[in-house]
Amino acid sequence: MTEENNQAGTSKEQDGQQEPKGTPKFAVQRIYLKDLSFETPMGPAAFQKQLKPEINQDIALSTTKLGDENYEVELTLTVTVKDGEDTIYLIEVHQAGIFAIQGIEGQQLAQLLNTLCPSTLFPYVREAVDSVVLKGSFPALLIPPVNFEALFAQAVAEGKLKGKAAESVTH
Repeated sequence: MTEENNQAGTSKEQDGQQEPKGTPKFAVQRIYLKDLSFETPMGPAAFQKQLKPEINQDIALSTTKLGDENYEVELTLTVTVKDGEDTIYLIEVHQAGIFAIQGIEGQQLAQLLNTLCPSTLFPYVREAVDSVVLKGSFPALLIPPVNFEALFAQAVAEGKLKGKAAESVTH
């Protein structure tokens, strides 16, 4: 009967059975916009001349342990669009999430916090940037995907993750 219930979409916990202690668990508790800033230093002059925009983007990641099994992961994206020396606009988004992680430690925890968590947050960052840029009356700005797995592997190869297992990689 347990197999029938599990096939029908119920879990062992719903059937009154406990999963073995130490079974790895990962769950998104909450995703939220922590901070958002948009500046247009050129003001209306940005709309009155032909611009040749240069786009620069910086991405950073930080993690904070909130309790025994909860972690806050914050993904920060800063986009600066310039025309020569003049800044057309600058946008900074801090998108965060609270993730429940249990039964995962060491290198696996570091990998999870630096890959799966930011990959979960990134679509929200992209949407926030696109929405604010359009509301600023500028053409849509498509932020390219980020391969957090490759960035994590590079950080490990360069020895940036020595010490704390859950230390975040800054990109």
